[in-house]
Amino acid sequence: MHSTPQPRRAAAAAFIGTTIEFYDFYIYATAAALVLGQVFFPSSDPVTSTLAAFGSFAVGFVARPLAGMVFGHLGDRLGRKKMLLVTMALMGLATTGIGLLPSYASVGIWAPIGLIVLRLIQGISVGGEWGGAVLMASEHAPARRKTFYASFAQLGSPAGLLLALIAFRLVTSLAPEDFLTWGWRLPFLASGVLMMVGLMIRSGVHESPEFAKARDNQETARYPVLEVIRDCWRQILLAAAAVTIGSAGFFFTNTFMITYVTQYQGIPRATILDCLFLVTVIQLLSQPLSALLAERIGEGRFLTLVALLCMVTPYPMFLLVGTQNILLMTLGIALAVVILSALYAVIAGYMTQAFPVHLRYSGISIAYQLSCALAGGTTPLLGTLLASKFSGQWLPLALFFSLLSALSLIGVCGLARMRAKPVVQPAPQEVYP
Repeated sequence: MHSTPQPRRAAAAAFIGTTIEFYDFYIYATAAALVLGQVFFPSSDPVTSTLAAFGSFAVGFVARPLAGMVFGHLGDRLGRKKMLLVTMALMGLATTGIGLLPSYASVGIWAPIGLIVLRLIQGISVGGEWGGAVLMASEHAPARRKTFYASFAQLGSPAGLLLALIAFRLVTSLAPEDFLTWGWRLPFLASGVLMMVGLMIRSGVHESPEFAKARDNQETARYPVLEVIRDCWRQILLAAAAVTIGSAGFFFTNTFMITYVTQYQGIPRATILDCLFLVTVIQLLSQPLSALLAERIGEGRFLTLVALLCMVTPYPMFLLVGTQNILLMTLGIALAVVILSALYAVIAGYMTQAFPVHLRYSGISIAYQLSCALAGGTTPLLGTLLASKFSGQWLPLALFFSLLSALSLIGVCGLARMRAKPVVQPAPQEVYP
């Protein structure tokens, strides 16, 4: 029998584990905006180098839907806990490897090839991580607290970003030549230590009780991915749409915005990193409050409201960023981030209940990673292209943000209609122990 602290321990492990995973993912995103183009994709045109670096950033998202299927299948067959240990080890090894890669100047074309391979491994890790972390937290939780407990897995995103921003804030204080030569590597090398900490913490959490019950009752499916696509494809598409701004919005505000303000407004990179640090602290504090509020007023109503608000927030954000005043910039970006992170905090627990237990890891992983691949990974790239084509104009960028928010609104409304009916736990086609 599981001990009483297990729900809290599972939520804490989900938070710490996803923090480490997202730290690794965000340091790549930050490095792509600041330095990877120069080190691995040198060009006489800074925009070309940046586009190439963001292209390598998007490569990590290509692997995520396939990884979501693979780890979803294994997580629904073998258990959530085992998969989370594997994904953490993969991420730590890949990120440390990036920190050890020689530059293009040293080994030529093998440098960007090595970078892309390791970036793919990062994508595979995150592709399997998110679904398992959400389920370990929510499936351990009391029946009426699943949204709040699942939000702890979502807290790993801002916490990981904070660690990444702190790491790069420290190394960007080095002399420019030292930062370009070796300083940028230090945040990547630190991942090896974090990986060991995360593995120790996760090993102390029991398997999800809901999965354990399904396994003990011989209710696991032989081919969960095939079954969830066949039986729950509507839920997958709606959940993927619903999470769009929660995924893409962060890469818009925390990755693309670095490039936008440094290249198009001449703001020092240290200034925007300080701004994003303050914004992320606000996000970290606001997300649990959003989950609590959603439980009080109803998750569906809450998500509909914040998706509508997301559609209008980019306009005041760009107006305030355009002032180039650090306080007003922080206020503008914080306004957008607090609202989109409210959706991000709540959507995880909300979408899990749209899938039956024996298909749940596969269902939410495919939905989330599909959204990340199509919207999240391409957002910095599309944002850079728009900023380059419409130089000096922020309205096309704001409209792009609104379009991403509209997709989330459509998905949330669709999920709400489907969740109005009780989720039926269909008997698997074949039953295996």
